[in-house]
Amino acid sequence: MMRFTPVAVAVAGYLALAVSPALCAGAASVDDTARYLAGMPPSANSPLAPLTKSAHWQQHAKTMDRAFAQVEKTTLAPIREWSAAHLTSPQKAMFYMFSGPDFLFADAFFPKASTYVLAALEPVGDIPDVLKQQRHGETVGLGQLQTAMRTLLSISFFITKEMREDISESSLRGTIPVLYVFLARSGKQVRSTSLVYIDAQGDVHPEVKNAKSGAHGVKIVFAGADGVERTLYYFTTNLDNTGARTGGFLKFLDNLGPADSFHKSASYLMFKNEFSRIRDFIVAKSATVVQDDSGIPIRYFDAKAWQLRPFGRYLEPLDIFPEGRQPKIRELFEKSSAGKLNFGLGYRWRPGESNLLLAVKRPGG
Repeated sequence: MMRFTPVAVAVAGYLALAVSPALCAGAASVDDTARYLAGMPPSANSPLAPLTKSAHWQQHAKTMDRAFAQVEKTTLAPIREWSAAHLTSPQKAMFYMFSGPDFLFADAFFPKASTYVLAALEPVGDIPDVLKQQRHGETVGLGQLQTAMRTLLSISFFITKEMREDISESSLRGTIPVLYVFLARSGKQVRSTSLVYIDAQGDVHPEVKNAKSGAHGVKIVFAGADGVERTLYYFTTNLDNTGARTGGFLKFLDNLGPADSFHKSASYLMFKNEFSRIRDFIVAKSATVVQDDSGIPIRYFDAKAWQLRPFGRYLEPLDIFPEGRQPKIRELFEKSSAGKLNFGLGYRWRPGESNLLLAVKRPGG
């Protein structure tokens, strides 16, 4: 359970006032900001509404409409169907390590989670204020925002080096603008946004200058069509053994209880000894793990503790990942009757080439 000191609560209240919907004259709500960045009309009385009249924003909206219509048809809708059929006992918490700001796939696979935790190296950045980023009636950074999302929308994953460059060079810096776009395009209403950090004990605090922490992030409270409030955390943190040992990030995850975990295009990092702590933690604390072959090596899922079910088609890793070859997973796909996968994801993102492993912990496992 997260604990807040009285001072932290007071600071949190101040931050909430600073970024919650339209609490002062002329301020744009966080939800209107998310919709605007996503190429969706903000509320009619929003100070951002006049900005949607520009040809610059209207072209941005058309580009977003096309991109999301395509990914919805080919990927997200099939994923939701797969999830509804196979993830029948969802946990309240969902962990997505090495994620970048990929809320889109997290929501598609795990729509019933109440707390989402994404973690990667990409910087959080600042809470965007679109009204301060106007030049001659155009919002600076919309083009870079499109560029930052292009690989995930087309081939299902971020290329880390390119993503970090895109979001650091843009005036819409950091992962928050991308998270906003994915939330809005997933039909969510953003209710509040605040910058946070995790202390050594695993407790979450409002961000303060010079806070000593290995995990700085953003907390976004949002609601879907059902009106139920949910929480999305994104943390910039080093997930190798040094980072896991010295910071409180794993303690924070532990406080959330059993979770469902997801890995995609994870660069086979958890095959390496220097990522053994996060790997072992996920195996120990997850009720369900959904991943492509770049996640946790299959040898760490004890057959007595886990039920393993393969989906799709297993192909050898790309040549740039020779460490990812694992005969045991090929054996699983060959001996088991792999379920159908009518969508692509991961490094083998083309239809008919993708693989997915559903690992469900057995009772007492």
